Amino acid sequence: MSVSLVIFLHGVGSRGSDLAPLAGVLAPHLPEAVFVAPDGPLPFDGGGAGRQWFSIRGVTEANRPQRIVEARSDFDATLSGIIREHGLSEQLDRVALVGFSQGSIMALDALASGRWSFGAIVAFSGRLASPEPLVPSRSTRTLLIHGEADTMIPATESLEAERRLKSAGAVAEVHLLPGVVHTISSEGAALATSFLAKALAIQ
Repeated sequence: MSVSLVIFLHGVGSRGSDLAPLAGVLAPHLPEAVFVAPDGPLPFDGGGAGRQWFSIRGVTEANRPQRIVEARSDFDATLSGIIREHGLSEQLDRVALVGFSQGSIMALDALASGRWSFGAIVAFSGRLASPEPLVPSRSTRTLLIHGEADTMIPATESLEAERRLKSAGAVAEVHLLPGVVHTISSEGAALATSFLAKALAIQ
């Protein structure tokens, strides 16, 4: 059985292996953790060998929430298998999600929909696009990290996500990073490391 588990969730058109190097940054500060970086369940419909959690072809503000709802079943199956494999199905407080872009959208939806009660979530460059009502676990700590120079998903999305989560009773905080684009910067990785080390600290 793992003491704690960190699951990385990649962005659209990417692969789990693209986020896996982040484990090298986190591992020295989370010595009891196991890191897993699964591929999204669907082939990226924009071409290439990448994967996706849901299609962004023709996506709009109006239809995005429904696409997220439709992606929940495959997403939950992916996470359930990993968590069960590591013996933590009854200890979700020992599990953390670290998402980037579309991976963050899915991580935040897992919390906001009330389906999962993880110990912690880190959402890089994401947005909370889940439909109402939001019924998040109040025991999950969430860190939103966003570059102010992000032109793909504006940093205002993380500010709005923090507002909506807090309004629904969740514990959330946001850090905006000046000059950072749509990426995980060294400063962002350091913030995530500190946050997870505290959130997953063995009592």
